[in-house]
Amino acid sequence: MTSLLSGAGLLVVGVGLLFSAIGAQAGAAQFPVFVTGLIMSAYFAGFVYGTYACPAIIRRVGHIRAFAAMASIASTMPILHALWLNPFFWGLLRFVTGICLVGLYIVLESWLNVLAQSHQRGKVFAAYMVVNQVALALGQWLLLVGDKLAFVPFALVSVLFSFALLPITLTPVPEPEPMEAPSLGLKELFALTPIGVIGSVASGALNGTFYSLGHVFGQRVGFSDAGIATFMAATILGGAAFQWPVGHLSDRMDRRTVIFWVCVAGAAVALTGFYLALDSEAALIGLGAIYGGLAFTVYGLSVAHANDLVDRSRVLQVTGGLLLLHGIGATAGPTLAGGMMDMMGPGSLLLFFAGVMSLLALAVWHYKRIKPLNRGEPGEKADYVLMGSGSQAVLQMDPRGPEAESTGNDSVQTPNTSPTA
Repeated sequence: MTSLLSGAGLLVVGVGLLFSAIGAQAGAAQFPVFVTGLIMSAYFAGFVYGTYACPAIIRRVGHIRAFAAMASIASTMPILHALWLNPFFWGLLRFVTGICLVGLYIVLESWLNVLAQSHQRGKVFAAYMVVNQVALALGQWLLLVGDKLAFVPFALVSVLFSFALLPITLTPVPEPEPMEAPSLGLKELFALTPIGVIGSVASGALNGTFYSLGHVFGQRVGFSDAGIATFMAATILGGAAFQWPVGHLSDRMDRRTVIFWVCVAGAAVALTGFYLALDSEAALIGLGAIYGGLAFTVYGLSVAHANDLVDRSRVLQVTGGLLLLHGIGATAGPTLAGGMMDMMGPGSLLLFFAGVMSLLALAVWHYKRIKPLNRGEPGEKADYVLMGSGSQAVLQMDPRGPEAESTGNDSVQTPNTSPTA
């Protein structure tokens, strides 16, 4: 288990560093922020596409061969970024990287599923999510190693991706058996939980935009390299720190009310940053930690609210649909925010965050007013669980899902291939 989690950590550290390295070099090359947003969006578009393409590859050649092939391609992509500074070429590389990384997540999370017995799924799920959050934060500070505008950051990402290959290819755990997942159309999902659907898209837009353009924002407002890295890491770690208290609060009261006030508070923090903190690194770092603590809980709250409304047997397919919507939001967000930053200046990134959270708050207020809760007995409310990026394979470890029938046959959760999902 430790070796697999360490492999996941190395992989995610590389992902975090690659986001920052591309943002730094795109900013230094004076790419329009809209173009940088498009480049970053290509990664999430590849990630979404990969949820459909990668399971077929895994079924054809097996988990280890698929992982080795995709890790080899993924570790090549950062080096190619350094060879030719061209936005169209970088966009293509980001798309391919997104496909490869979701394939790596599927394989890695499948092995964790095999190791996690029914009574351990919650602990394994939580450990994996914590490793992801901490690794993303560490990746921000690695940009301070060497010249951020030279070959070094891309070489480090390549090395990290290559090292992540070792614990997977050398694991003695048998390969899981793939299986098809039941489908759930987006229309049906929206009818079931409009707040869950809108919240998942909005959280994808917030989180994807932050990872994609946070470094560009810090660079454009004149922060030091250390200040940018600390701002990014503090926001990510703030998101990790707030998960438990916000989630615990939502387990005790109407989850929709918690989502509403989280969005109102997050919008207020983002607006405060826009008006007061653009000239102060320390103030913005502090506000970033608070903002991250609020914004990074939106996805988990949205998923928990959706799971309040469904039978336990449908938890995985509902959560899988919301994960796909999260990816769609992450694809659109950087492009929209990049256009705003070009037209209105770098500080408008914070206005984008405030606008998205305000619109989500209005949607929650509207649907709370017209659509009363329609779940079973009060005691059936689902628990809040820390949620983060990954593939649908990790959903098998979600402790809210149905108990696994056996401990040795946990398998890959492949995505719904219906055109509406």
